[in-house]
Amino acid sequence: MKLLSGPLSMFGAKAEIAVAEKGVACEVTHVPFTLKTLYEPKHPDVVRINPKGQVPVLLDDGVEVFDSTQIFEYLETVCPDPALWPAAPAPRAEARLMELRSDEIFFPHVISLMGLVGDPKGAAALAEKAGIIAYYDEVEGQLATRSYMAGDTYSYADIAFIMAHYFAVFLGADLGPDHARLSSWRQRITARPAVNKVLTPMGAFLRSNGLTPPDFTV
Repeated sequence: MKLLSGPLSMFGAKAEIAVAEKGVACEVTHVPFTLKTLYEPKHPDVVRINPKGQVPVLLDDGVEVFDSTQIFEYLETVCPDPALWPAAPAPRAEARLMELRSDEIFFPHVISLMGLVGDPKGAAALAEKAGIIAYYDEVEGQLATRSYMAGDTYSYADIAFIMAHYFAVFLGADLGPDHARLSSWRQRITARPAVNKVLTPMGAFLRSNGLTPPDFTV
């Protein structure tokens, strides 16, 4: 098994954490990337497999999968233990929705902030940060009755949100004093060896480019 990711890819990091959590033998390769040229020229396997030309891409004995969520589904099939989706239908559906919401509802605010780094206190940036804080507020309320994003079991939903949150904090949208439960959740997630294994080199990459990673990581 081989995973093509990138040193600063949120979606690639999701797949890297999943592979590490599963403990499966997998060669993780970061394709060439710089802040100036980004992924150009793109890795030939990434271009060949993913019509969008984006990481992550997973190759496994003739099987070629792209998109972090689809990689989650593949890993759960071929490496069912330890399980990273809940077993029962209702909590599994909840976990899948929370993973989707992290990617498609929360992270678009972060993507917009990336394009607004030149004016971090402008109206547009403040509006995106307000959307991020509103999502934090929602999750804070949910954590009153659960330990993880989708219940009392760690899942892919937690992997998705810790990575999306990492980039939100990097761009100045951190937790506030009203997010004590979410802060405790963050401490539990970042203490996991698989998560730390991925966040540590990502932080090192940011520092090597003169940037400051979120202070909740090494």
